Amino acid sequence: MPREAFTADAAPAAGVTPDASRIHDIGYRHYGGVRLARGYVRRSLYIQSLRGAYGLGRSAKSKILPMILFAVMCLPASIIVAVTVYTHLSKLPLEYTRYAIDLQTVIGLFTAAQAPQAVSRDLRFKTVPLYFCRPMERIDYVIAKYGAMASALFILTGVPLVILYVGALLAKLDLATQTAGFGKGLLAAALLSLLFGGIGLVIAALTPRRGFGVAAVIAVLILSYATVSSVQAVAYGQGHTGAISWLGLFSPITLIDGVQSWWLGATSSFVSGYGPPNAAVGVLYLLVVLGLIAGSFALLMRRYRKVGLG
Repeated sequence: MPREAFTADAAPAAGVTPDASRIHDIGYRHYGGVRLARGYVRRSLYIQSLRGAYGLGRSAKSKILPMILFAVMCLPASIIVAVTVYTHLSKLPLEYTRYAIDLQTVIGLFTAAQAPQAVSRDLRFKTVPLYFCRPMERIDYVIAKYGAMASALFILTGVPLVILYVGALLAKLDLATQTAGFGKGLLAAALLSLLFGGIGLVIAALTPRRGFGVAAVIAVLILSYATVSSVQAVAYGQGHTGAISWLGLFSPITLIDGVQSWWLGATSSFVSGYGPPNAAVGVLYLLVVLGLIAGSFALLMRRYRKVGLG
């Protein structure tokens, strides 16, 4: 209300004597500062969510699991570097593109632990509507959460590759070869981060209960790999080698393995190295990965529209 409305001559309310009435001018003023747009809100939510994935800005208990998993991811890289430097190996014992595949269980556990933390708590405590006060919109929330989860996973998978690369340079291995391998490893890590992050968030956003989200993410990301690998081994044992590459389409980590073995020339971890047999199957792997990433984003958008936050 404007200041001019607060005057001493204002008429008292009915039934109230002039001596009992009091009008206080508390000086309401319009905000005259800079109004920050949606980009600032989206960036703030992204940074807060990324920090939260590693327990930063939260309790000490919240930091234990993500930091342990991060240390577990980096430890093998440090050991490989030490062995390479002190034994004067001519190449790294493990390819850059193979690192995340071999440690996919750690990546799956990190995703299972942090994806529900990113979205399930907001749904459980019904705090999401607070984010949708203007100027933030539904797409801003999804972009910030998806970007933060993918970035957290990229840090988890990318830092060990940096350790390997720096160690390779210290061991005076071929610069061009190591740089090319490092670049391919980062590209594969980026694809894996987007895929795992999207799948993890979609599953976690389906339930406000964190425990259910953790179990479901583990089943999809980790148990699916064990199942597909077992079926591939059976197919190989029975001589159906042509089915091995097709079976790889049913697990997120084997999808990444298939893409990088076809596109980046990486060594396949499929049984006996039976990755995508030709370019057509390799392109199919890449299209499935990109489709899952885009589909995850679309499903998140739909999820937050269906809960009445659009």
